[in-house]
Amino acid sequence: MPNGLVLEICVESVDHAIAAERGGAHRIELCTDLLSGGTTPSAGLMQTTRSRVKVPIHVLIRPRAGNFYYSDYEFETMREDIRAAKEAGMNGIVLGILREDLHVDIERTKVLVEFARPLPVTFHRAFDLAENQAIALEAVVQTGATRILTSGGEARAMDALPVLTDLAHAAKQRVLIMPCGGINSSNVARILQRTSAREIHTSLGASQPRAARNGKDFTNGTRAVLSGPQSAAFEKKVRKLVDRLVTISG
Repeated sequence: MPNGLVLEICVESVDHAIAAERGGAHRIELCTDLLSGGTTPSAGLMQTTRSRVKVPIHVLIRPRAGNFYYSDYEFETMREDIRAAKEAGMNGIVLGILREDLHVDIERTKVLVEFARPLPVTFHRAFDLAENQAIALEAVVQTGATRILTSGGEARAMDALPVLTDLAHAAKQRVLIMPCGGINSSNVARILQRTSAREIHTSLGASQPRAARNGKDFTNGTRAVLSGPQSAAFEKKVRKLVDRLVTISG
């Protein structure tokens, strides 16, 4: 895409992955169980999706719903899921680990970032639950993750434009800030203009809001599915957003 804008679409099925690619998405985030905020897809889903689409696929590594601090066994499971993702031909990893005090778990995240190499790692919206986002940003930089998926601590990116802008400035190209949360063809221009983001993430209405801490939706970068649109309708939404991005870039 002109000027390097990247559109990442979150999906939980092969059908929607195919529809996203047909609509012009540049990258897919693959997960499952969006009703609970997203968890790691099966090896079979990874393999089948990889065989049906050509665009890069980043896979969510989250062993269960709920909080983002994990037991030793869950951490081991995450390592094995990363191994399965690499074997399935995934192009990137999406994960996030916090300590119980809601600070980024630098040590454990760094271990998984190293284990995932050469695949890049995105630190997902667990970031939005961090006690202090300025401190969390520096912590993620230390882990070696390449991007942060964030809505700036709010349910929707539009509600946190000043925060997202400040994060982008503080990142100083050390890590990429990828806005998410309620992004669509109607608001994407303003979000890109305010934040100077080069990558955006959205599920394009394939989901409905889900209450979380303080009434906000801090899931894995999408929202919980109640009734997903048909593939053709989903493709149309993706194409509409892609066309809007082309207009902005031009």
